[in-house]
Amino acid sequence: MGLTAELAQRTGRVSVVDTIWGPGFIVVSVVSVLVSNAISDVEAVGDRNDRAWILLAMVSFWGVRLASHIGKRSHGAGEDPRYEELLARGPGGIVRKVLLPQGLAIWFVSLPVQVGVVARDGVGWLMVVGLALWATGLVFESVGDRQLAAYKQDPDRGPVMDRGLWRYTRHPNYFGDACVWWGIYLVGASAWPGPLTILSPIAMTYFLVFATGARLLERTMMQRPGYPEYAARTSMFFPLPPKRSS
Repeated sequence: MGLTAELAQRTGRVSVVDTIWGPGFIVVSVVSVLVSNAISDVEAVGDRNDRAWILLAMVSFWGVRLASHIGKRSHGAGEDPRYEELLARGPGGIVRKVLLPQGLAIWFVSLPVQVGVVARDGVGWLMVVGLALWATGLVFESVGDRQLAAYKQDPDRGPVMDRGLWRYTRHPNYFGDACVWWGIYLVGASAWPGPLTILSPIAMTYFLVFATGARLLERTMMQRPGYPEYAARTSMFFPLPPKRSS
């Protein structure tokens, strides 16, 4: 976050923190694995390293994809209106209002990784379920992002994106992100005391739905022509068959 502050100063854009969000989790995961290897003994290193490397791969794949997508999307763009509004409200600057909360959020949400990489013997089937849920979330994220990008490039597009995954949920990328972190939690929870970190995926889901994700975006989207009708027939978060019009 300190390096992000310097980058924001150089670019004049607080929104660079969104691109750093994914790599921030990768940094935490790498440090956690290094610490795990440093404190592990020879007898336990096999099982411990299996889970550690799996968690590191899951977080890294997700973080690189997300950073690449956000970086390309925001290239050449101005400041995000959300951050302009946030910084304009009351006292406090970028560190107190943006970087410190983001840093604390990265630390808290990544607790399943920090705990999981140092845990001992675990439940194999729970790890498999976690990997499957993570993969499902990654598909929703990546496919949803590609479909939205293709929609924006289409000169004959309609007023609202309601194709592909967006026909079943208004926010497939946010839903996918939640699945990714519940999957990471399950892999970390496959060994004790991993289950104790359950508040981390709950917090991430709260961020995605209520705090800085879907609900916040909906305030702006509801002002667009056709969006209220789209919202009336399409689930906001969980993918569901669209409702029939009366």
